[in-house]
Amino acid sequence: MDDSKIKQYGDELYECWRDRRTVAPLREREPDITIADAYRIQERFVARRLAAGETIVGKKIGATSKPVQDFLGVYQPDFGMLTSGMVYQEGDTLDLSTLIQPKAEAELAFVLKEDLKGPGVTAMDVIRATDYVVPCFEIVDSRVTAWNIKIQDTVADNASCGVYVLGKTKGDPRKLDITLAGMVLEKNGEVFSTGVGAAVQGSPANAVAWLANTLGELGIPFKAGELILSGSQSALVPVVDGDELVCTVGGLGSCHVKFSGSSAV
Repeated sequence: MDDSKIKQYGDELYECWRDRRTVAPLREREPDITIADAYRIQERFVARRLAAGETIVGKKIGATSKPVQDFLGVYQPDFGMLTSGMVYQEGDTLDLSTLIQPKAEAELAFVLKEDLKGPGVTAMDVIRATDYVVPCFEIVDSRVTAWNIKIQDTVADNASCGVYVLGKTKGDPRKLDITLAGMVLEKNGEVFSTGVGAAVQGSPANAVAWLANTLGELGIPFKAGELILSGSQSALVPVVDGDELVCTVGGLGSCHVKFSGSSAV
C-alpha cells in the first residue's frame, strides 16, 4: 500500500476517534491490505494523537485468549499503543459518551521497573523486569462499523484501543502465581465470566514476552515505567449507563469500575 493511502486511512481512523463515528472495514475497501500495511496505518493514527498533545505510556496486547479470538474472528495476537488520554484509575466513573461502541475485558497490567528489548526475551525476563502487576479493565472500542473486523482492521485501529482502568492493589509477580491465579468478572453483582492467567498464551508473562520480542524486531523497546496490558482473561462485556463491573484476581485483589452516559452506538 502506498504512503498516500496509509496517510488517508490513518487520518480517517483518527478523525473517527475524535468525532465518535465509525467507518466501513478497511479490508472491504482494500482487499489486498496486509498486516504490515495495517501497522503502518496504526502508526499514522497514533501519530495524530501524539501531535494533538498525548504521550505514549505503554503498550497493549490484543486477541490473546480464545473467547476474544472467537468474538473477533482473529487467531493471532496483535498490539497497540497506550496513550496518556486513555488512563482511568479505580474509583473513577467512566463516561461512555467519550466512546463509540465499548466493550470491557478484564486482564492483568504489568508496570515495568527496567527496560526490556527483544528478541530473546523470556517470560522469566518479563517477571524480573516487572515492578508490579495490577488487575485492570481495558474498555476496547472500535472505529469500524458494528465491530465487523478481522486482524487487519483491528491492527490499523490501534488494536481497538479505547481506555483502561487500573486497580489499586499492587502485586509482586515473583510471589504471585499469575499463570494459575483465577479471575472472576462480575457485572452488576452477578458472575459474568471466569478465567485464569493460563488462558493468555499459557501465561500473561508469555504474552508480554511475545510483544517485547515482536517490538524488538522493529527496534522498539519497552521502557522502565511503561504499562503493558497483557491480554483479556474474560469474555467481552458490553457496557451501558449504570453498569458496574468488578474483576477479582486470586491472591491479588480487585478492580472496580462504574459507567455513566451513553456511547455513540
